[in-house]
Amino acid sequence: MTKYIVTYDLNKLGQDYSGLISAIKAYPYSYPMKSAWFIKTNKAAREINEDLRRFIDVNDCLFISEISGNKGGWLGQKDWDFLNS
Repeated sequence: MTKYIVTYDLNKLGQDYSGLISAIKAYPYSYPMKSAWFIKTNKAAREINEDLRRFIDVNDCLFISEISGNKGGWLGQKDWDFLNS
């Protein structure tokens, strides 16, 4: 499975984004930071985008990128375990 980072900015106050969160949680995931998720899937970034876009507004932002072997940062051990599995 390929690992991805999914990040977003939800720019319209008062919107219900529970559908977006549920769609992300449909993948194996880790949630290391506010508005940033790590997921695993055999889908391409384009396909993940199609899965998630229907849950956000046109004024919101969504970014999906494959996570390579070259990474660093300060995260909790469970997040590193997820990324290294």
